[in-house]
Amino acid sequence: MICNIHKFRDKLAAGNFCLGAGITFQDPAVTEALCPSVDFLWIDLEHNPTSLESMTTHLMAARAGGTPAIVRIPSSDVAWIKRVLDSGAEGIILPQAKSASEIQAFVSACRYPPQGDRGFGPRRPSNYGRIRGDDYLKHANEQLFVAAQIETVSALEELDRIVNIEGLDSLVIGPYDLSGSLGLLGQVHHPHVLDAIGKIVKHGRAAGLSIGMGMGADPDHALEAKKLGVQWAQCGNDYEYMIRTVDEIFASVRNSL
Repeated sequence: MICNIHKFRDKLAAGNFCLGAGITFQDPAVTEALCPSVDFLWIDLEHNPTSLESMTTHLMAARAGGTPAIVRIPSSDVAWIKRVLDSGAEGIILPQAKSASEIQAFVSACRYPPQGDRGFGPRRPSNYGRIRGDDYLKHANEQLFVAAQIETVSALEELDRIVNIEGLDSLVIGPYDLSGSLGLLGQVHHPHVLDAIGKIVKHGRAAGLSIGMGMGADPDHALEAKKLGVQWAQCGNDYEYMIRTVDEIFASVRNSL
């Protein structure tokens, strides 16, 4: 069953700014170690060689740690959606959405009928078939956290349609890809990029959607995002934390020799 995402929803509803860690390594001990420090985990299948088997071990570690786990899939291919959800993801993120119709199809594939057209075949989410019938279906449709990344100009142009898609819980801003789509790759603080972010925040929140953002391990960027109206942020990932900490510690020692 989906058992931890309500903690994330409750924090958002209470007005808390939620911080999460990106998971890129294969070892589930990474997730286990980070659980007490984060509001959620962002398991990334888009930019990393993480297999579905490794993803599942991270989901197990997150559940054991009582921490919500959201999986970013690599594409809107229904095969990805079904396998990730039937492996027990409590939330799912579609990256690089190009249009309202693509997001609508994605959301439909995440919700069981009559809300959508998700194929039925849960394994871990139904406790391997022990939870049956309407109890499981109602719980799955109500609790699953469904988000789409707005990081292309084409999606930005269809924002009014996107925010009104029933069953969509959140918009996630991808500032780097959005800047690239605007012809300003890497210039995430450029006025045109900030205007686009402001538009996403305004339209999304007016429609009752929460607003997330992915970013590097940058406290200043996270605080800036909060000021812009972002409510949850994946602020860095496992390898960034490791590299930054070891560089800081070793530099301190070497500078003191």
